[in-house]
Amino acid sequence: MTDEAFVQGIVAAVGGVTGGNAPLHVPDLAGNEWAYVKECLDTGWVSTAGAYVGRFEAMLAEYTGARNAIAVVNGTAALHACLMAVGVGPGDEVICPAATFVATANAITYQGAVPHFVDVREVDLGLDVGRLDTHLADIGERRGGVLTNRLTGRRIAAVVPMHSFGHPVDLDALVEVCARHGVTLVEDAAESLGSFYRGKHTGRFGAVAALSFNGNKVVTTGGGGAVLTDDDALAARLRHLTTTAKQPHRWEFIHDCIGYNYRMPNVNAAIGCGQMELLPRYVAEKRVVAQRYLDAFATLPGVRAVAEPSGCQSNYWLNVIVLDRSRAYLRDAVLAATNDAGLMTRPLWRPMHLLPMFGDCPRMELGVTEDLYARLINLPSSPALGRRD
Repeated sequence: MTDEAFVQGIVAAVGGVTGGNAPLHVPDLAGNEWAYVKECLDTGWVSTAGAYVGRFEAMLAEYTGARNAIAVVNGTAALHACLMAVGVGPGDEVICPAATFVATANAITYQGAVPHFVDVREVDLGLDVGRLDTHLADIGERRGGVLTNRLTGRRIAAVVPMHSFGHPVDLDALVEVCARHGVTLVEDAAESLGSFYRGKHTGRFGAVAALSFNGNKVVTTGGGGAVLTDDDALAARLRHLTTTAKQPHRWEFIHDCIGYNYRMPNVNAAIGCGQMELLPRYVAEKRVVAQRYLDAFATLPGVRAVAEPSGCQSNYWLNVIVLDRSRAYLRDAVLAATNDAGLMTRPLWRPMHLLPMFGDCPRMELGVTEDLYARLINLPSSPALGRRD
């Protein structure tokens, strides 16, 4: 097959699923969002003190099975709050994949900590737990009962896996590795609302987890995020820290530590309530889209569509194709041709260690991440595509 035929084959496969021009992922506001927002406007309850915030949190907790959900202004704030709550501090190192959105690494630095980048697996795009275990054994040593990077002298405080494009990482193995090495597990579940690992929702395996409701997520609040935790004491601390650390009082402004104005406004939560009512439908539609992509690329040589890991149910937030290594040099040609055809596609995020502000951070060998960056492409994945006959 010629290069041009290969590129046009991908354009045809994507176009066959979308039926024409398609953005990467757009919000689907098809339920009670308008009515709930109008109620906020009519009653004047538009800020953080409003009934929809608590209602949205309760809906998140019920759907995911978490004991507590704390709604905040965005996914980055959620992850920052997670790291605060579990005691990550200045001079610590926090393990995260180099193949992640920049918000993961940014949130770590907000706490004065240092991102420590590890590699991923090609099969599911998630953190490579086996290699992480070996890496921690190689560079880690116990000092006063604390896992320390013997090369830098810094405490390794937490591991933050990211469920890439909605696909759960190998959580059973990761929980065991974190427990054995004595590091806290904090899940970056920003992309995985509606994804389940062996029947249990992502975000339920670590001490805390962060969700995102940005406009391009499965459920949106315009901008917003949330923290999930089964630990009631952590939940109370999170609510306090994200509400400017203000002590309850009828009129005095008493703040007992540095806090953050991170709580979600009521009007955003109202949108989220309408979205949560439709979440099962959205996930079902996105899974239809994913199957159509899997079928469309099954017979096209030189490229594969990424499927959910065994034993998992993915929300398929963004569908992914990976070019064979022999076709990697055509990545940008595919991106250009699909976008020229009105099909919005995007590459993998530039790996964190290749960004200037993170170039000197500690890391393991990142060959798989760099290889995937050269070959991975995201496809249009809006749930409405699943309604096409």
